[in-house]
Amino acid sequence: MLRAVSRPMRDLARPRSLRLFSAVAGSEPAVKPEVIPTNDNDPELLKIRHSTAHVMAMAVQSLYPEAQVTIGPWIDNGFYYDFFMTNNTALQSEDFKKIKKQMDKIISKNLPITREEVSREEAKRRIKLINEPFKLEILESIKTEPITIYHIGEQNSEDTWWDLCAGPHVESTGALPKKAIELQSVAGAYWRGDEKREMLSRIYATAWHDPGQLKAYKKRIEEAKKRDHRVLGKKLDLFSIQEDAGGGLVFWHPKGSKIRSNIEDFWKDAHRRNGYDIVYTPHIANVDLWKTSGHFDFYKEGMFDQMDVEGQEYQIKPMNCPFHCVMYKDELRSYRDLPIRWGELGTVYRYERSGTLHGLMRVRGFTQDDAHIFCLPDQLTDEIVGVLDLTEEILSKFGFTDYDIMLSTRPEKSVGSDKIWDDATAALRGALERKNWDYGIDEGGGAFYGPKIDLKIRDAIGRTWQCSTVQCDFNLPDRFDLTYKSSEGTTERPIMVHRAIFGSIERFFGILVENCAGDFPLWLAPVQLKICPVTESVEDYCHEIKAKAAKAGIRVEVNRAGVDRLPKQVRNAEKGKIPIMAIVGVKEMDSGEVTIRRKGIGDIGSFSVDDFIANMLESIDSTKEYEYEGRMDPKKETPEEAP
Repeated sequence: MLRAVSRPMRDLARPRSLRLFSAVAGSEPAVKPEVIPTNDNDPELLKIRHSTAHVMAMAVQSLYPEAQVTIGPWIDNGFYYDFFMTNNTALQSEDFKKIKKQMDKIISKNLPITREEVSREEAKRRIKLINEPFKLEILESIKTEPITIYHIGEQNSEDTWWDLCAGPHVESTGALPKKAIELQSVAGAYWRGDEKREMLSRIYATAWHDPGQLKAYKKRIEEAKKRDHRVLGKKLDLFSIQEDAGGGLVFWHPKGSKIRSNIEDFWKDAHRRNGYDIVYTPHIANVDLWKTSGHFDFYKEGMFDQMDVEGQEYQIKPMNCPFHCVMYKDELRSYRDLPIRWGELGTVYRYERSGTLHGLMRVRGFTQDDAHIFCLPDQLTDEIVGVLDLTEEILSKFGFTDYDIMLSTRPEKSVGSDKIWDDATAALRGALERKNWDYGIDEGGGAFYGPKIDLKIRDAIGRTWQCSTVQCDFNLPDRFDLTYKSSEGTTERPIMVHRAIFGSIERFFGILVENCAGDFPLWLAPVQLKICPVTESVEDYCHEIKAKAAKAGIRVEVNRAGVDRLPKQVRNAEKGKIPIMAIVGVKEMDSGEVTIRRKGIGDIGSFSVDDFIANMLESIDSTKEYEYEGRMDPKKETPEEAP
């Protein structure tokens, strides 16, 4: 998958003092991000990881005959394998050295890895022969035939092992790089994620092409620990998860709420400028709405239980789209009314098992930056281009200008005619080509209701995050019988486009915290200015400055005079990641000035209060306006001039 590069910001001409203020735009990455391959863009790496997972399972079972294998999929940075220990023990991290040594022996033997096709009955016979009950359950879940098995070593030899698998794999264990493989952690996991089923031992591991990539990955892991949004969220007093109130539910503290409010205000303004109307919908509705949409049948496990309301079942909403459909249907529509663009910051609630919850990244209640477009077929390409333009504008505002893009096409099971799928896919492809963005193709990876474009952003330390998506939908217009009158007077169905840019406010906020390591850009910082009094005698003057700055719209706090000496005040402000400090002593009070200190830089000079506030406001406003210099062609190194 190739990378698309967004547009750069204009370097606005401004006075030297203003340039110093506006340079506060988040921390520089502590390490230069190294581009390391991913499963998406490196098929050979995928083979290495899949094959290494099998080697690890073989090693575990050779060392611990009581271990039964379950599943062993690859994940973003490696793989894991789940084992059931029949002697009621559990694998421990202390076992890793022994397991890795056994893995190295298997790799050194250069055993062949071969594929075999068998009938379902033959697979069942072999599984029963080795007494692997979990494999029988896996076999039952495989709907296609023939059944494929991958062997390590020659069949019926002393060094042999096999598992149900679709592949892909390397040709032999000797192709695996021993020094680029590392066992990382072990955890408990229920079989099939069901708390009523067996507890398994899950070993997480990683594998790369060479030791250099492994070293770069471990360096990234260390940097990620420093940026953990859960740690910074508590340290900076941004948000909390109150377990007594329920796991996976986010409490936004005043400072975090200030940042969130700024994000949402910018999102709304950008959407209004781009022809969207902002709407609001309820948090609950009659469950029949989700039965009509099909979510009740296909998504029931992710929904909370229904509640009784005067004998009727109501459902807390897991998504916003059915609400927008009934709003569309509320009146007769003409082709002249289309396109209709509705955006909503709608809070939804989804059931997630407690073991999957993770800070802001995986929660049970979150706010989608949802929008739906109802349009004519011949408007689709233009609408998709508009979505991609808006996505670029909004993500770039927060410093994300490096994207991986994937176009996903029709899966085997789908709704809609061949023509509408072909036309919609062509429209998505045409939009990407008009943007001149490189992209990959995920054949058959679309949703059952339509093709889609997914966009991953790359952060300051090189990690990618799935955020934005644009999806065509032929299903909901049909289920809700959405129509419009064409220019010929016939009744037609609109095309519905689902799209999100952040994905969810909560998750995006977590990504943003980790991307800037808590050093928010000046326009987002919850406290933009900290006033530090040198002595108690200047306290009243400090509060006069605060009142004037606050009235101008600057988020400002004053330290209590006499509590801490100036060096400690400065240290505390630096730890709190406050971008600008105003130092006020008797000299500053007598001259009507402030001495300004910038986080990470130090003193930058003295200014009159009015000049300082004006410069700071201009600096904040310049980032809010966010002008473009031109479009960066991802295939070139220099920006094209804007027309």
